[in-house]
Amino acid sequence: MTDAYIALADGRVLEARTRAPGRTRGELVFTTAYTGYEESLTDPSYAEQVLTFSYPLIGNYGVRSERFESDRVQPRAAIAREFTDDVAEWLAEEGIPAIDHLDTRELVTTVREEGAMACGIAAGEDVTPEDAKAEMEACKPMSDHVDIGAGVSVSEPTVHEADPNGAVDARIALLDCGAKGSIVESLNERGADVHVLPYDSTPADVEAVDPDVLFVSNGPGDPENFEAAKAVVNAFAGDLPLAGICLGQQIIASALGGSTEKMTFGHRGVNQPVKDLRTDRVVMTTQNHGYTVSDPGPLEVTQVNVNDDTAEGLESEEYGVITRQYHPEANPGPHDSLDFFDDVLAMSDSTAEVAAD
Repeated sequence: MTDAYIALADGRVLEARTRAPGRTRGELVFTTAYTGYEESLTDPSYAEQVLTFSYPLIGNYGVRSERFESDRVQPRAAIAREFTDDVAEWLAEEGIPAIDHLDTRELVTTVREEGAMACGIAAGEDVTPEDAKAEMEACKPMSDHVDIGAGVSVSEPTVHEADPNGAVDARIALLDCGAKGSIVESLNERGADVHVLPYDSTPADVEAVDPDVLFVSNGPGDPENFEAAKAVVNAFAGDLPLAGICLGQQIIASALGGSTEKMTFGHRGVNQPVKDLRTDRVVMTTQNHGYTVSDPGPLEVTQVNVNDDTAEGLESEEYGVITRQYHPEANPGPHDSLDFFDDVLAMSDSTAEVAAD
């Protein structure tokens, strides 16, 4: 049954089946992950995008809220070869258009060959191809979403404590540019209290926390649009240890004199190989980003992607920086790189030792 359409920026309009009705638009991207659809659909890094699953059946183990990475579904729409009723009902309840019964292999191939592109979706009763085309034509480039952080960040500072009955090993100020919940959990599990701050916080807001480490989170969009976060990084570079994941790596590099660029179709999946240049060790990683650090500036590239040599890890003793382009917390994905969070806490220990001396 055809009652949905997706219009692509290359001029094509594809037919599909409605699983959750609605009309929307966004940047068309894909993930190669076989599992973890709940985590992917609630990852704030997918804001303003239309997420296509390359794996054909999405929903075969139901929907459980304890797996969510945020409090809502984040992409503008979702596409699969086939959605189960559980996932379709969840997306409908969230008001997120969803379509299936189309060749997702063709969509993935199109994005790989032509790059992430604008698309428009019209799904439900009485929709037409023209409706989908109108949505696509109104779609803005990701770089034009200049305040995308406002839709994914906390509006007020919040505190996530480690075990309240145990010793607190560190106080982390986390700039929330669209943070996954499992990043906070990974830090809590290691004895850190995490003070989550809005993406547009000021240096004074960070100073009020008196943190041991400043952590810049993952998130959606163009890193060049996160001017407030870059200002905070500049204010504390060299004086306070800096850590970052995904967008956080890009923001830190840009703030310190490096540069970033948009990738053709990005890295999104749970099987991206990353090589450590110091040890020659290769780990498998979870990734979700459409931008990358093209020039690290004063930072040292310590890890690279095996497939395309893009920067996956940056460090600097002078500036007290350690960042990762991938997601060490996974969820979903391999746990090969969880020791990153131990390294972040070790930065806090080093700071305390210096202060004591």
